[in-house]
Amino acid sequence: MSNEDDGGRRGPLAHRVPDLAALELLLAVARLGSLGRAAREMGITQPAASGRIRSTERMLGVGLVERSPRGSRLTDAGVLVTDWARRIVEAAEAFDAGAQALRGQRDSRLRVAASMTIAEYLLPGWLVALRTRLPGTAVTLLAGNSAAVAERLRAGEADLGFVEGLAAPAGLDGAVVGGDRLVVVTAPAHPWARRRAPIGAAELAATPLILRERGSGTRQVLDAALAAHGGLAEPLLELASTTAAKAAAVSGAGPCVLSELAIGEELAARRLVEIPVADLDLHRALRAVWPTGHRPTGPARDLLGLTRAS
Repeated sequence: MSNEDDGGRRGPLAHRVPDLAALELLLAVARLGSLGRAAREMGITQPAASGRIRSTERMLGVGLVERSPRGSRLTDAGVLVTDWARRIVEAAEAFDAGAQALRGQRDSRLRVAASMTIAEYLLPGWLVALRTRLPGTAVTLLAGNSAAVAERLRAGEADLGFVEGLAAPAGLDGAVVGGDRLVVVTAPAHPWARRRAPIGAAELAATPLILRERGSGTRQVLDAALAAHGGLAEPLLELASTTAAKAAAVSGAGPCVLSELAIGEELAARRLVEIPVADLDLHRALRAVWPTGHRPTGPARDLLGLTRAS
């Protein structure tokens, strides 16, 4: 069946209907009675305006504007087309107002999911800075381990996430926003605190430790680092937050591996002692993450920019 037989349709409307810029120019000519004044109002040159009108006339197959030394006037067909154009432009203005309302609704809230260490020690400062820039944005913070953050993002429950670990989780894109180091610590009374030489990686691996739970970025990095040394021994304690693990270490329960970000105060006060470990790299990246192919927009983009600036 030919296009002519298919209900009178002849391909996409975009190929048969003038664009909004041409329609707005035609309305300006009708209102001002001059192609030159219409061109100035639209911010284009008069030759460009003339070319736009001619292109519209060719598309529609009718003359729209008659030009004379006294100005420009619409033809009878131009009057009719202008009436139609007004309705289209009014509909476009309503469309634009609706789109702005949607953007305003989007920009009025931000859902952030972050791993425990970042949520406790870095995000508060970033969110204070964001509040200064976007005081009308309501922020919801969802804290959990890195696996939980990834799951929230994949489920559409968060707009931006922050994780620690070796790489961005599956299904997510990311950008490194900082670095961190895991530190082995004990209470001052522990025998390791009196040793002069670093402990070995194999000894660390064989020792029951106070650990974060599986799925946390801390556990992921430690598991990978000690895999070549026999892997981690059965945990002494397995805890779901950095604060709980730190409290257990301070109480003298046993050695613990924690983020350097989390223990500055305890080290300075000698409530915890750092234990050097030979031949073991425990550095890790801190990442902002988002669903693959969906770069952050609105407040999420602003927060991402603040983390990079810091």
